[in-house]
Order: sequence, then structure tokens, then C-alpha cells
Amino acid sequence: MNPREQLAEHLSFLTELGIDGVSRDARWRRAGADDRVVPRLPGPSEVEGGPTETTAHTLPAIRTDLGDCTRCKLHRLGRRQIVFGVGNPDAALMFVGEAPGRDEDVQGIPFVGRAGQLLTKMIEAIGLRREDVYIANVIKCRPPENRNPEPDEVASCEPFLFRQVGAIAPTVIVALGTFAAQALLKTQDPISRLRGRVYKYGGAQLIPTFHPAFLLRSPDRKRDAWQDLKQAKALLDAAAAATIDPQA
Repeated sequence: MNPREQLAEHLSFLTELGIDGVSRDARWRRAGADDRVVPRLPGPSEVEGGPTETTAHTLPAIRTDLGDCTRCKLHRLGRRQIVFGVGNPDAALMFVGEAPGRDEDVQGIPFVGRAGQLLTKMIEAIGLRREDVYIANVIKCRPPENRNPEPDEVASCEPFLFRQVGAIAPTVIVALGTFAAQALLKTQDPISRLRGRVYKYGGAQLIPTFHPAFLLRSPDRKRDAWQDLKQAKALLDAAAAATIDPQA
């Protein structure tokens, strides 16, 4: 694909998200004035297996502890390899998905299939690159036939996700889909009820949104996901500005 075709494809994608034009002014990415922050839900230091404020674990140490995991039945149900996580270990923005799919199981990297390609475009739409963020899943092994994770599998795997969050200490977490949001927020509410709001999660702010795989099936919801990403970018910008000027 030549540069002109790439640009046309990118502009088409931005149109799908509901972006009307592009500006150099950073305010064009900001969320709307009706954004809300709701009362905080349990953070990572308040759930069993979650990290505390004094967590000293690094990502390599967590990966070593995970090992060639046999803690749940997924290790004997056809997984090829563990898909731990990828990206900037000091990222201000972290994305959490559900579980690896077929492509991820082959490559050992989260979000590399069609849903991953959409996620990459979404990240780029807010002016970032995949290398700038950290991406992980609640479940580290592919469930057979990409079925939904089962409760015992989530219970076995989520402590490692909590430790990843503690090691990275992101400013903003974007939970992609129902399972990620439910695991992090300790709720049974569906993503349709959770999204559109900001939750406190330890020292981070958490934004639930639709999983990219769902957006591929329901492209009419891409605009909702774009609003969520704009909100995440606005929170990142506000945090960066406060770091530069604590009086701001």
C-alpha cells in the first residue's frame, strides 16, 4: 500500500470514529464537558491478590513467577504459549483485554490479530504509538476456540495482572471489554453499563470501553469507544500538565 492509500485508509478510520477533521491543536482530542468521575470502586490494593503501594515486583520478576503456568486447566487445553504482556514498562497508559486469541497464541504478543490492528489504530488516533503504552490481558493463555474465560481461570490469572498494574503504575488504565472491566472493578455489571464513566483504581484512573473485537462486529459503537479514548487522553494530558506545573 502506497503512502496515499495509507493516508486515505487512516482518514476513513477516523471518520468511522466520528472525528470531524484533524487539527494540530491538542484540544481536538479532548473529551466533552459532560465527563463524570463517579465514586471510587475497590483499587488493586483492596482486592485479594492485588498489589499494595509498596509493591517492589518488576515485570521480569512477575513473568518469572508466572513460569510455564499450570495453575488452571488452560495449560492442557491446547495453548501454545503464555502471552504475558508487551510495551513500555513505564507507560502512563495501560490497556487490559480479556485473553489471547489464535494469533496471539502463535506470536506470544497480545492484540496482534484483527482486533489488535484496530487497537493499534485507536492508539494512534490519540497521538500515541503501541510502544508508548503497555498492553496485557486478564488471562495469559488462549481459551479453546476463543471461548469466554471461566471463573476459575480468571481467579488463577488475575493476581498476575494486578501485579503488572502495580509494577507499571500507569496514570490511566483502559479496560477493554466486559471481562477486563469486571476483573479490575470487581463487579458483575456489563460493559454497556460501566462505560462512559471514570473509576478510581488505586493510584490510577480507569476507563472501561468496548473490546476491539466487539467493535469489529458492531462498528456503530466505534464512536462510543472514541469518546472513551478522548477521555483517557484528556486525563493523561491533565496529569502531564500537573507534573510540569503543580500549581496548574
